[in-house]
Amino acid sequence: MLTVHQTVSDVRGNFYQEKTVFLRCTVNSNPPARFIWKRGSDTLSHSQDNGVDIYEPLYTQGETKVLKLKNLRPQDYASYTCQVSVRNVCGIPDKAVTFQLTNTTAPPALKLSVNETLVVNPGENVTVQCLLTGGDPLPQLQWSHGPGPLPLGALAQGGTLSIPSVQARDSGYYNCTATNNVGNPAKKTVNLLVRSMKNATFQITPDVIKESENIQLGQDLKLSCHVDAVPQDKVTYQWFKNGKPARMSKRLLVTRNDPELPAVTSSLELIDLHFSDYGTYLCVASFPGAPVPDLSVEVNISSETVPPTISVPKGRAVVTVREGSPAELQCEVRGKPRPPVLWSRVDKEAALLPSGLLLEETSDGKLRLERVSRDMSGTYRCQTARYNGFNVRPREAQVQLNVQFPPEVEPSSQDVRQALGRPVLLRCSLLRGSPQRIASAVWRFKGQLLPPPPAVPIAAEAPDHSEIRLDAVTRDSSGSYECSVSNDVGSATCVFQVSAKAYSPEFYFDTPNPTRSHKLSKNYSYVLQWTQREPDAVDPVLNYRLSVRQLNQHNAMVKAIPVRRVEKGQLLEYILTDLRVPHSYEVRLTPYTTFGAGDMASRIIHYTEPINSPNLSDNTCHFEDEKICGYTQDLTDNFDWTRQNALTQNPKRSPNTGPPTDISGTPEGYYMFIETSRPRELGDRARLVSPLYNASAKFYCVSFFYHMYGKHIGSLNLLVRSRNKGALDMHAWSLSGNKGNVWQQAHVPINPSGPFQIIFEGVRGSGYLGDIAIDDVTLKKGECPRKQMDPNKVVVMPGSGAPCQPRPQLWGPMAIFLLALQR
Repeated sequence: MLTVHQTVSDVRGNFYQEKTVFLRCTVNSNPPARFIWKRGSDTLSHSQDNGVDIYEPLYTQGETKVLKLKNLRPQDYASYTCQVSVRNVCGIPDKAVTFQLTNTTAPPALKLSVNETLVVNPGENVTVQCLLTGGDPLPQLQWSHGPGPLPLGALAQGGTLSIPSVQARDSGYYNCTATNNVGNPAKKTVNLLVRSMKNATFQITPDVIKESENIQLGQDLKLSCHVDAVPQDKVTYQWFKNGKPARMSKRLLVTRNDPELPAVTSSLELIDLHFSDYGTYLCVASFPGAPVPDLSVEVNISSETVPPTISVPKGRAVVTVREGSPAELQCEVRGKPRPPVLWSRVDKEAALLPSGLLLEETSDGKLRLERVSRDMSGTYRCQTARYNGFNVRPREAQVQLNVQFPPEVEPSSQDVRQALGRPVLLRCSLLRGSPQRIASAVWRFKGQLLPPPPAVPIAAEAPDHSEIRLDAVTRDSSGSYECSVSNDVGSATCVFQVSAKAYSPEFYFDTPNPTRSHKLSKNYSYVLQWTQREPDAVDPVLNYRLSVRQLNQHNAMVKAIPVRRVEKGQLLEYILTDLRVPHSYEVRLTPYTTFGAGDMASRIIHYTEPINSPNLSDNTCHFEDEKICGYTQDLTDNFDWTRQNALTQNPKRSPNTGPPTDISGTPEGYYMFIETSRPRELGDRARLVSPLYNASAKFYCVSFFYHMYGKHIGSLNLLVRSRNKGALDMHAWSLSGNKGNVWQQAHVPINPSGPFQIIFEGVRGSGYLGDIAIDDVTLKKGECPRKQMDPNKVVVMPGSGAPCQPRPQLWGPMAIFLLALQR
């Protein structure tokens, strides 16, 4: 699939010491674009102006061109245009972007109407202004939010951002960016904090110094309270005991920011715990003066307040379920208060739970899994949390989850080849499954049950395979064998195709120059090569059956190719003859043994124009192959020659110009032509250059057919490029004007003095009815025929008395691009 796209981005000016300016032009283009820099209407280049430098930065892969204005001069204050072009490939027009450089050009500068951190209450309307303080041209302003897009309902107009009825979810960083393609963009950021509180938790910490995990009279005790808040440092805490504010004393202390606890945590420390200290403690978190509801958490301290224990209920240590079913893992927590239970995986390092979390909290100690899969099998850990309970070493237990699933076997399908009379062992092995054992195995041949295979020895507690032996492969025993293996959850099947037929041949696709053209005819031959896959696996190959059929035809030529004993890796060969240029053929090759026909292999062969140096024999290029005999498009011309035939012509092509078919008159035959429709202009040239030939004779003759039909026909020139002393193009032949809707032949003598190339140059005339075509180019040693072809004996095209079919307009540029890709 061919895709062509082109977009042009910005031109930027970066100032350095107020003397040098860099204008950067960036393009994203396929095919690669050509850059042109202009000051006003004048094209800039290194050679014409010493004050400019044009270069491609490193690692930009042809997508960027920089115009450097050195030591800025008065005339450098001007309008600059970067123009990019792909030479109208596929109708893509040129694109350009312009930048006005003045003595006031400057990068953008910004300031904000608020502080960089803005704290607001939920429900308030927020307005932030981003003010420009500099920049020429006038910068463009844009607001963005991170993470995620701007909130729903937010309105950004120019430099003003408005958020109505702001909520906690709207907190985050808001960025105002100013760009004017000069220097770097200016950026200012506001950190919007919407007051909120959530997740109130508490911790009970026994005497740390005495390393106690229980509450004991006479020892210290610490109660801690924490909420997640925005902003965190503005939260205040208040402690109550039995409904009354707690009074500070030498034995009752309130601290904040305990280094052993999360930031901004309030702790109430009871020194030398007395019986009178037992009671209910309440911690209240609030934002003073803000319309944010308070959060509170209650802790009861008594002789019954004990640290937690955790265990797995009886009979629940191992949970076995089938794949796709729900599962429930359970751990029981005792103690007062009872903390949440945290679940995690044990047997897989850093493995995620089915929820996608490393740790999952449950309030009742149950982990519920929906539609379990085999990868969920393993050991799960349940442990007590260190919050909403005792801040002590977590207690933990483990639960094993076994997920049962049907067996997977090997091989699922196998092609078994063996010579007639030889034995075969078929084995179906259990790769994985749960349970990991074979409960039953049933064998069938062509759908019919076979007697059970011999039982597995008693010592093997869990058989992992089932096998059957065929004493000898015969025509009767050849066919499909199936082994159905079950493990009480499900079943799987191994399939064996047993046969004595030969494997397919394997075509060799790297034959050098497989196509051989026939002199004086439109026929060709093809060297077909192949190897035999695993010839020793079955009986020896006796012969091959060859079938050759022209594509889009029904009849096929069939022939037997006898062979002697074929070795593995041996390259076999057969020459296909009397193939018609430029048709393609389907070739089928089938090996035969004493068993009969083996597997067939097929391939399509295509006519490939041979590329040879000129010799005494006729060397004609019919342009039937995409490689066009090694000819290439000249990169210094205005447009390209196009290869096409009657089947690939655009149905909307221009009428009354160009040939309907090639010289052979067949719709499949290709030729080369120049498309002179728009955007071509008078005098545009297209050059087709031959391969480089080594001169081994004094004289050569170039013969070719040309078609020059249309009232706007320009010129067709033949040039010879000599390579002995640099590249020098010499005119050898030229013809201009309308020559009728006929193919005519020309013979042009040349005498190159060294290595040379021939060039066909098509010149566009005054209008679009000027398509020129060439075909069947021949280069041979010796002089040209003295008697030139009678001009009256020309090849008249079918329907030449009537207006020709429309010529391509849209298709032409596409074909030119495709040919350019092949170079």
